[in-house]
Amino acid sequence: MSEVGKISMTDVAVPQPESGDGPLGLAQTERMGVEEEFHVVDLATRELVARGPDLLDRLSEDFTAELQQSVVESNSSVCTRLDELRTDLRRTRAEVVAIADDLGLGVVAAGTVPLVDPQVLDLTDSERFRQMHAEYQLLVREQLICGTQVHVDVPDRDVAVAVSQRVVPWLPVLLALSASSPFWLGQDSGYASSRSLAWQRWPTAGGSGATNASEHDALVADLVLSETISDPGMIYFDVRPATNLPTLELRIADSCPDIDTIVLMAGLFRALVRRESDAVIGGMPPAQLAPPLQRAAIWRAARSGLEGDLLDLPRSARPVPASIAVAALLEHLRAHLEAAGDWEQVSGLAERAVAQGSSAAQQRRAYARRGRLADVVDFLIAKTRGQGSAPVFTAVPGRLLDRYLAANDEALAADGSVRHDYAEILTALQQLGPQGLQARERARDDEQRSRGVTFGVPGEASTRLFPVDLVPRLVGAAEWKELSAGLVQRARALDAFLHDVYGDRAVVHDGVIPAWVIDASPGLRPIGALVRRQAVRAHLAGMDLVRDQGRWLVLEDNLRIPSGIGYAVQNRRLMENVMTELPSPPGVLAVDGVARALRETLEAAAPPAAADRGPSVALLSAGPTDPAWFEHRMLAEEMKIPVVQSGDLVVDDGTVVLHRDGTHTRVDILYLRIAEEALLHATGADGRPLGPALLGAVDQGTVALANAPGNGVGDDKAVYAFVGDLVEYYLGEKPLLAQVPTYLCGDPEQLEHALERMHELVVKPVDGYGGDGVLIGPHATEEELAATDLQVRAAPHRWIAQEMVDLSTLPTFDGGALVPRHVDLRAFVLTGERTHVLPVALTRVAPEGSLIVNSSRGGGSKDTWLLAEPAR
Repeated sequence: MSEVGKISMTDVAVPQPESGDGPLGLAQTERMGVEEEFHVVDLATRELVARGPDLLDRLSEDFTAELQQSVVESNSSVCTRLDELRTDLRRTRAEVVAIADDLGLGVVAAGTVPLVDPQVLDLTDSERFRQMHAEYQLLVREQLICGTQVHVDVPDRDVAVAVSQRVVPWLPVLLALSASSPFWLGQDSGYASSRSLAWQRWPTAGGSGATNASEHDALVADLVLSETISDPGMIYFDVRPATNLPTLELRIADSCPDIDTIVLMAGLFRALVRRESDAVIGGMPPAQLAPPLQRAAIWRAARSGLEGDLLDLPRSARPVPASIAVAALLEHLRAHLEAAGDWEQVSGLAERAVAQGSSAAQQRRAYARRGRLADVVDFLIAKTRGQGSAPVFTAVPGRLLDRYLAANDEALAADGSVRHDYAEILTALQQLGPQGLQARERARDDEQRSRGVTFGVPGEASTRLFPVDLVPRLVGAAEWKELSAGLVQRARALDAFLHDVYGDRAVVHDGVIPAWVIDASPGLRPIGALVRRQAVRAHLAGMDLVRDQGRWLVLEDNLRIPSGIGYAVQNRRLMENVMTELPSPPGVLAVDGVARALRETLEAAAPPAAADRGPSVALLSAGPTDPAWFEHRMLAEEMKIPVVQSGDLVVDDGTVVLHRDGTHTRVDILYLRIAEEALLHATGADGRPLGPALLGAVDQGTVALANAPGNGVGDDKAVYAFVGDLVEYYLGEKPLLAQVPTYLCGDPEQLEHALERMHELVVKPVDGYGGDGVLIGPHATEEELAATDLQVRAAPHRWIAQEMVDLSTLPTFDGGALVPRHVDLRAFVLTGERTHVLPVALTRVAPEGSLIVNSSRGGGSKDTWLLAEPAR
């Protein structure tokens, strides 16, 4: 119920297009602001409570009263960048959350709160609001709703009014993105946005139909004259121009628990205003849309949110999935988003929103777990807090940590005190307690089962749910920045090494690495030499790291078929849905752009001839029998590429063709998620061996393979010992990352050293994976030591030995308490047009009493919160 102009943009003159500005000429000028409305709830009953005045007495001038005393409104600063807006919204939320904490209250940013007793609520004491109640009665009493309003600069009020009509076809998408009010007065309304139903009852809701400022002002004057409204502030159009300011205000959206949803809407609305302002100035006619059809589109968005269909406006009245409608809006605005530098952020947030679903759907899931509306309120309070402050404790007593003892733990110090970064997390877990965590584990399993998040174990007929512990891991911003630089350096050096090994072998001739190390490598494959035309061999590298007494070390490199990206992304989505109570620290990197980044890397690998027609990518899998089949399907779906098996492909005159559903499609890049041996012996769609023909196409340069066959020589455990030297040799740089001291048993002197100290070392076969064949000397029996001694002496070049690493531990829930478990970290590096680290990592957890983290050996995983340094 905001009055016009509360977000003042008059401090700075509104920039006008300079002479000569063409399309997109306004793209760098429009400022924006946001008004957020918050419900005030009682933490004991979870009901709305008329305590807004108590908050306002202590809040800054950025907050104002609303019609109902159970609501307060915040006004952001005027911002020019989306990151600036996000920071400011966090600031205002942190302020209202802190005051509410002091008063024992909760605040909720959502269209509605499900638990309401209208008898205990009251209107804000003002003459205007009392007059509105006398006039509108039920309409005022039912305004137990909150919205988000976005303001954007426009050149003048004539343009503002014209633009307000031109953006109408896209408003349903913005409403669907914001939908957060499924419950109304204690019941499921059946709508994603019940707030919209209440809002649309106002006589001045909807659209004005005015095409310029004079028509708009005349309409408002007539509405006042008719005594339907008492003042211009009661104009509640879905989009309205300010009375005295050259700004346009979006009013259709629900309040949003997630700040990123507001940032997304602000970015989209600003781009819409930019686009239509250009169109108005350029004299382009608007799309014509019948008012009943527009009302129908708004109704459908309110009904379905992101979980159903939306109308395909303005192209057609036919329903399309919400994901298609969102994608269409993004494409419609792409040029203006790119011109403003907003494309990456807005498209990434849109992908995240579609994948995560609307807040309405999340609230329904929160209710479904136990059938309690109080759980929905708790979910919304936690979501609204987001990055706001929470009580911080130096130690967490109680049952969860009663038997927690660890000497090298990332969350707790040796004296049992909680490290600062984990204080809020462990406090939230303590409040849940063992029974609460058990309930969340049941919800976790239900979620994983419903989404088919499984993995296979060799030798087992059925798959298992992918194991995820509900205590997240934090990697600090400074640590992650240093790790990222070292990972990029390491990936560049290893890719150069792979090219050299299958080429001139200068690294051997120059004495950097002995020839026998390469020649004895099980990963050295003759077929690797056929990948001579590709600029990159290791498009995706997975690198395993461990912490030893606070120091990060690289444990292994994975350059063949590194897995885990999809599971890491799914872990984040799982935690966002199941562990809503956990406070998220500032700067946690979002994971929703991962699939897009991977696809861009794959497309960059396309043969030159594919550039003109647009490269075609497919993911080649062994199919449902592959242990990571879930990940294959997930990544392909999110990259919008097909998952294929060898029987779908044929090589025709040196060209790889996909045969499916009666169509033939050329393939330029194959993302290999299939072992080399399986590829070599696979049968194609024509019944002939696929491998030789496919490798011939690779040799001719008509198709690219990512990652390249033969890359196993680069992640050989003996080659690992020389990676620091490779960095210096190929890049001329000092290695940024340390690694575990390693002894090559193929070297006679190092062999004797390893045999003498076998009881102190970790001994590994150079071709082992998943912990197979590994001997951990200090934990081994005399019989195990003797057996490994015999094997090493029989084939020394097949073994290495490494110093013991004191792997760090993290709290892990064992069903009754938090206990320490050893962990490692798999990070992912992409190499395409540039080399960069993905903002996602997979923490793997060893089972009790073990140092082996592989899931096939009983290990688990954790969501990993990688932190970024704040923008300056």
